[in-house]
Amino acid sequence: MTPRPSHPTGENTLLKPRSTLTRELVNLDGLWRFALEDANVREPWTGALVSKLEAPVPSSYNDLFADQQIRDHVGWVWYQRTAWVPRGWSGERVFLRLDAATHEGKVYVNDVLVAHHVGGYTPFEADITEHVTPGADFRLTVGVNNELTRATIPPGTISVSQDGRRQQTYLHDFYNYAGLARSVWLYSKPERHITDVTIVTGIIGRTGVVDYSVEASQETKVRVRVLDATGREVTNAVGSVGTLSIEDVLLWRPGAAYLYDLVVELLDGEDMVDSYTEHFGVRTVEVRGTDFLINGEPFYFTGFGKHEDTAVRGKGHDNAYLVHDFQLLDWVGANSFRTSHYPYAEEVLEFADRHGIVVVDETAAVGLNLGVQGGLTGIGPQPTFSPDTFNHETQAAHAQHLREVIARDKNHPSVVMWSIANEPASNEDGAREFFEPLVKLARQLDPTRPLTYAAVMFATFQNDKIADLFDVLSINRYYGWYVFTGDLKTAEQYLERDMRGWVEAFGKPIMMSEYGADTMPGQHSIWDMPWSEEYQQSFLDMNHRVFDRIDAFIGEHVWNFADFQTSNGIHRVDGNRKGVFTRDRKPKAAAHSLRARWTGLNGAKPTEGQTKAAENTSTDVRAEPALEGAK
Repeated sequence: MTPRPSHPTGENTLLKPRSTLTRELVNLDGLWRFALEDANVREPWTGALVSKLEAPVPSSYNDLFADQQIRDHVGWVWYQRTAWVPRGWSGERVFLRLDAATHEGKVYVNDVLVAHHVGGYTPFEADITEHVTPGADFRLTVGVNNELTRATIPPGTISVSQDGRRQQTYLHDFYNYAGLARSVWLYSKPERHITDVTIVTGIIGRTGVVDYSVEASQETKVRVRVLDATGREVTNAVGSVGTLSIEDVLLWRPGAAYLYDLVVELLDGEDMVDSYTEHFGVRTVEVRGTDFLINGEPFYFTGFGKHEDTAVRGKGHDNAYLVHDFQLLDWVGANSFRTSHYPYAEEVLEFADRHGIVVVDETAAVGLNLGVQGGLTGIGPQPTFSPDTFNHETQAAHAQHLREVIARDKNHPSVVMWSIANEPASNEDGAREFFEPLVKLARQLDPTRPLTYAAVMFATFQNDKIADLFDVLSINRYYGWYVFTGDLKTAEQYLERDMRGWVEAFGKPIMMSEYGADTMPGQHSIWDMPWSEEYQQSFLDMNHRVFDRIDAFIGEHVWNFADFQTSNGIHRVDGNRKGVFTRDRKPKAAAHSLRARWTGLNGAKPTEGQTKAAENTSTDVRAEPALEGAK
């Protein structure tokens, strides 16, 4: 039998709320009253929140208002609204779920604290049955704290300026957007209900093998049924743990998604007590030698590191941008992306499931590297891993976050690999002691998916202390940008030596998880001039020549899909400009070059001939939209 992922115990198992035959769902998104915590706003849950401000949910609050104090606020903010419990929910359990509160959330129903959660990118919920009445309203107050410390994931530090202002410092190069950036839900469950569902798939010949396990609030009879995309039942079983077979199975494939439904029912005799439906795809993932295999076939990743980042909304989830971004991924020929540098909204993964886009799912462990801070600020070096820096508290927060990410995302067929950290100080003493227990935990939670992490520029095949623990080597490199700026010939030589060194040292599949150059749209040059659109094209072409000469290479994720907002800094001009698309999703010239390279690959590794052809046609490709319009 295929190994099953384990998961955190307890009621809050992160099973996504759905409307079913036995459950109802009310969305609480909209405009909420909003206020910063200050001397006048200390305990807003005890009564009506006195504020003229309103904030939309979902969204980050930072860019909504014209007040600089709100944008720069460090600490708690408060959201409040009135909600109604449907009168038909009498006799049901009533739950409140927040899809995210960045980075810490407290939830009050009337005057009662019902939930407290630390971690800004995973959901949490509370059973509020005893605090509400069906057919009546209640006051819902949510506090959100944006503070990052050495004991949070991602980490940061708080300082106080000479004039008494609290200031947040963090180690990641994207803006610390905060607030209720994802949806809030009110939903019902029967008294006896399903609490978790785990699905692991395999393939034997033309038969799909589906291992499942179901947990419930009370021990009771469980029946499961598998429905195909037309709603036809193809197999069924009785029992909370078992294996199902799907004859002539239709596989979930990159670019050609096919989804089944697992309908889970709790029974009292033959009477249905609770029903829950989980969507799944049948597919396998494996690392064999230096190949990454999906359904037993070698797969080559093409795509991007992305961000949940748009103007005004910040990290607020937006379905319009979701659809448009996936359209751009399809247009450019991308087959995958990494959720840099935190788990994205569940709607994103569900969309990837339905459309056959492959996802590397990354935790929020970004910034575990004090060497980067020293390089950018001139501050003397500090050891990254020590009792006074990142220690057992940081590790415990990282472990809990890892549990929550895997529990939430384990059933998504689009998720083919876990990335447990971005650019940690894997070259420093203490790195192995920090990460080895986390790798062991991740494999216990999900033994079915490969593991990776994104290696920072300072970590080389000669000094990295953790690469042997992982299945795939994901490398972030910026030769030609941060190193050998503008000198692409030298950059190409160093890049190839670097990549071949990793392959020879570890014998594992290798992919480029970040490579890119800041580019101002409309900046042009006939020379290799950094910041110009032509330099971004030349930079990517240079990298691609190297990738295509290395047999163990399995993929390329350009940094970044689109320009995004960062914290203040003289090396950033209104954010990070490494996007192939602008922040409002207009293509730069490099987008057309990538389209020429990636379109038609269908997961196959490009050849050197294809690379040269793409380089030669990249200028012509830029004219395609105009030519198509003329036709």
